Amino acid sequence: MTKAMIRYGQADEADDVLEFWKLAGEGTDRHDSSQGYLALIERDPHSLLVAEADGRMVGTLIAGWDGWRAHLYRLAVHPAYRRQGIARRLIERAELRFRDFGAFRADAMVLDANELAHHAWSTAGYHRQPQWGRWVKPLDAPRPDEQDQR
Repeated sequence: MTKAMIRYGQADEADDVLEFWKLAGEGTDRHDSSQGYLALIERDPHSLLVAEADGRMVGTLIAGWDGWRAHLYRLAVHPAYRRQGIARRLIERAELRFRDFGAFRADAMVLDANELAHHAWSTAGYHRQPQWGRWVKPLDAPRPDEQDQR
């Protein structure tokens, strides 16, 4: 089992993190950018957890706290380091962070087709809530009342 150290993401490694997500992440958002990464780190410098082993980035997890809810995104582990407990350690660290804020529950964004991630999350004690669905809207889309005026 690889011994990974967990630290916080740093502002000067935006490009490294974005490249890591392309390598290790499923369904990386096409809108990822250095500016978005920097906004995350500036708003909450402890939100991005980074696992390092053998001098390299081997895992990430965004542990976002909005003051009301605890949200987990971007659990990614380098393919050569999977199934060695890195995801579990990242999740545990995020949960400690949330408990410190007084959170009573955490939710995780997990792609339906990412079965490898399903295993990691279920092993950590998470389960799918069938009564909930994610509703999204691109913010550059016109509002329905604006469409009527065209």
